[in-house]
Amino acid sequence: MKVFISGLPLQVGEGELTEVFSDFGPVKSLRIIKDHQTKQSKGFGFVEMVNEDEAKEAIKYMNGQRYYDNIIRVNVAEDKGPRPTNGGGGNGKKPRF
Repeated sequence: MKVFISGLPLQVGEGELTEVFSDFGPVKSLRIIKDHQTKQSKGFGFVEMVNEDEAKEAIKYMNGQRYYDNIIRVNVAEDKGPRPTNGGGGNGKKPRF
């Protein structure tokens, strides 16, 4: 089961977060999302746990808890599927031609 975590303190690394979630069960994968240019954490990430019941237990106990000075939110990650492309540009405006 994939879990979404937001409100992560910027100083928290993937190793530390893996240890925290490992208290609930085996972690299959973990990724903290980072800014492409600065490589600084954006304050959210994803954890995929092997066992669904253990993931639900982690959500139950960690959601709304204080982690360092931040209140974190822990929820089931939504599968949004592949993102459609609009042909480039990325600003959503129609081409002038």
